[in-house]
Amino acid sequence: MTDALIRPLNGHTIEKLHPISPDALDQAPTTPVEPASVDKAPAVEAVDRPDNPLADWLTVPDAPVLPAWARSAASIKANVGAFCRLTWWQARYHGIRTPKYLVKTLLLATRGFYRATVGLWPTLSAQDHSAAVKALRALSKAKPEDLELATRLQIAHAERTRTRRWRFGAAAVGVAAATIGIMLADPMVQTGIAGAVVTPLAYLGRGKDTQLLDHGAPPLRVDMSAQQLNDALRAAGLLKSGKGDEEGPRVSCTMGPVRDGRGWAVIFDLPRGGGKTASDVLAKREVIAQELGVDEIQVIMSRVRAAHGGNAGRVSMWVADDDPYLADPTPSALATMEKFSIWDAVPFGQDARGNRISVPVVWQSMFFGGLPRRGKTFTQRLMTAAGLLDPWVRHYVADFKGGQDWMGMRHVAHRLVLGAEDDAIEAFKAMLAELLAEMERRFALLRGLPTSVCPEGKLTPAIIEKYKVPFIFITIDELQEAFLAVDDKTREQIVDDLARLARRGPAAGFISNYASQRPDAKSVPTKLREIITIRCCTQVTDKTSSDMVLGSGKAAMGADASLLSEEHKGVTVLVTGPASYSTVKNDLLTTAEFNALCLKGRKLREPLGQISGDAAGDVTAAAGAAGFTIAQVLSDALDVMRHSDRMHSVDLLARLVNLDEDQYGDWDLDKLAAELDAAGVKRTTKQINIKGKNLAGYRRADLEAAVPEELLLAARAVDPTPATDAVS
Repeated sequence: MTDALIRPLNGHTIEKLHPISPDALDQAPTTPVEPASVDKAPAVEAVDRPDNPLADWLTVPDAPVLPAWARSAASIKANVGAFCRLTWWQARYHGIRTPKYLVKTLLLATRGFYRATVGLWPTLSAQDHSAAVKALRALSKAKPEDLELATRLQIAHAERTRTRRWRFGAAAVGVAAATIGIMLADPMVQTGIAGAVVTPLAYLGRGKDTQLLDHGAPPLRVDMSAQQLNDALRAAGLLKSGKGDEEGPRVSCTMGPVRDGRGWAVIFDLPRGGGKTASDVLAKREVIAQELGVDEIQVIMSRVRAAHGGNAGRVSMWVADDDPYLADPTPSALATMEKFSIWDAVPFGQDARGNRISVPVVWQSMFFGGLPRRGKTFTQRLMTAAGLLDPWVRHYVADFKGGQDWMGMRHVAHRLVLGAEDDAIEAFKAMLAELLAEMERRFALLRGLPTSVCPEGKLTPAIIEKYKVPFIFITIDELQEAFLAVDDKTREQIVDDLARLARRGPAAGFISNYASQRPDAKSVPTKLREIITIRCCTQVTDKTSSDMVLGSGKAAMGADASLLSEEHKGVTVLVTGPASYSTVKNDLLTTAEFNALCLKGRKLREPLGQISGDAAGDVTAAAGAAGFTIAQVLSDALDVMRHSDRMHSVDLLARLVNLDEDQYGDWDLDKLAAELDAAGVKRTTKQINIKGKNLAGYRRADLEAAVPEELLLAARAVDPTPATDAVS
């Protein structure tokens, strides 16, 4: 029995000793046991056999001997430090309030003295004898001729009188002696005596709701007990009701309920025999919240899987004191970073309990959905912003809304498509064709590399820098606008192209980042949504819409974005796997900070020669580098005409208003013409013919002619090759 078998079980090890057969238990060994040969491994046999009566007894679980906080020196140090800080804070908090506590103690002692006096008065006045005296006096009045009765009354009255005298005398002597002793004692002794007298009097003077010490923390808004939890589960139909006066089955709490931050935490197992599972509990989230007296947004529940010691009936629940998502957002750490590696997880936000949430994007594809003006674009930009700080990331951006949200990307993006007009749609289709060609070129490159260089058939940091094949970040916002602007055949082709990029692209270093306001079957078809690995959703109208974004059945599991309200701007439900989800308060990256990161991203790429495509030919960026200022209206007009060589004035003004309504909202055609003339634009012709319509308009060449020639040459010299050469 000196050998042992160590076998893994649920992440732990089980040590089982060698079996002893039943016959061997009755026989004494007749020959000595020879030591095992060094060259020959000892025979190992498991004990978990039905014919071994000691199998259960000899099972030694590898359960932790120490509590979680004492399993490492770092944990012990952290907990001791936290305890010392808490003790020091409590000492200062209550030390300042010591005079208040003394006054409250004296008031309680005064009340206690009164109660003690009232309670002792019957004893001092010998009321225990009064009842007999009163009864005898009444009988004596009724029978005055009865001498024996009169004698008994006289004796009882005398006894009561003597009792009163010695009791009051004893009390007076005791009080006098204590007073003289206190007056003659040392001040330290006087203090001790006073404390010995005041403490029991104050205790006697306390009330039912008396609280001597102030709370060191705000009072709890939510309370929880095991009884409340069982009542809530029983009301939700998850526990059977008892018969008669019996309460019925109860859950088994493996932890808590205990205070955990700004809420209550509990881990419990459903009783066996009830036919209910952890998934049933998650589906009853709203009912459980109602029974606990809170909003469902305050109830965070999840299954405890076997990897963490759980089972199909174990649930982890955290109930917040108030709405944990209404606090001000945390500024994004990306705004102050000088550089970031896209290989690392992107800082995204924090969950209800304050835990930081980071999202890995390498080898992934992402989809963001939800109602407008709920922070969807701000959340999507967090991912793209991380790619801006990595110079080995090339950006392709399509914003079919055409506003200011993504205008800063003109300094960095290899391709930038703005708007959902015909020219923008054609530019988008050309961008998809370029991406597909680049994807096939990269797969051909990876197939030709030896396994020593490319062991898994995927990009590595060494391959990226050696062969100049950076990660490609594809950002598409307001995807539904593109689908609604094309016919069914074109939409089907675009969906197929995007699905190919999301399905095969990650292995070639493509990171897809799509967003849509309307995640229905027409706006964003299921064949595209279902192959995307990371889903993120702001508030939606119902559970069906939530499932459209996050995946079928996710609302029943607890990942339900319809629970979010109008106040939850910047709050999303994030799904990172089949059973991994959390509600996150996203970090805040303002538009100004995002535009600053775009400029920082350009500076990071310039030394490495990673400014290419549209960013290389950006006139505004070239002007800024040369210290030359271009009129804002001219710069914006060039941006909105980036996909067209000519445009009617009516359409140009409409796109400018869409770009910046505050700046151009009250302009008319005369104002536009006057401002462009002031910016130096000389039109070679005032009438522009587009598809048979001859109206007043502008040619892009005329706008570019208002820019100094050396700036145009500088911009075009950075990337003289056409887009088709980039993938050849």
